[in-house]
Amino acid sequence: QVQLVESGGGLVQAGDSLRLSCAASGRTFNSYTMGWFRQAPGKEREFVAAISWNTGSTYYADSVKGRFTISRDNAKNTVYLQMNSLKPEDTAVYYCARARTGIPHYRTDPVLYDYWGQGTQVTVAS
Repeated sequence: QVQLVESGGGLVQAGDSLRLSCAASGRTFNSYTMGWFRQAPGKEREFVAAISWNTGSTYYADSVKGRFTISRDNAKNTVYLQMNSLKPEDTAVYYCARARTGIPHYRTDPVLYDYWGQGTQVTVAS
């Protein structure tokens, strides 16, 4: 069984930075694409960023490109999301997720991810 546990959320001011972490259990962490999604109140869950399991290739939503950076440490079974220049519209619950077998990092549909963390709240005040 795979478990994903996010941490690092909080309340910040616009323009601040946060770093989210996602610790994964299971020995096959480094064989899967990992992604971050977010869900704001009243909105659907949306893709934020993803990283391939082997090349480190990344893919970002246009709304966060240039501000957010996804990375992973396979030795620590951990994926990170560095969020800079935060905006009030970034406020949401952020989820870490593991993609299904063979799904590349540029696929953004949440249904292609089969394991999810419990989420961590990020609130950006204006």
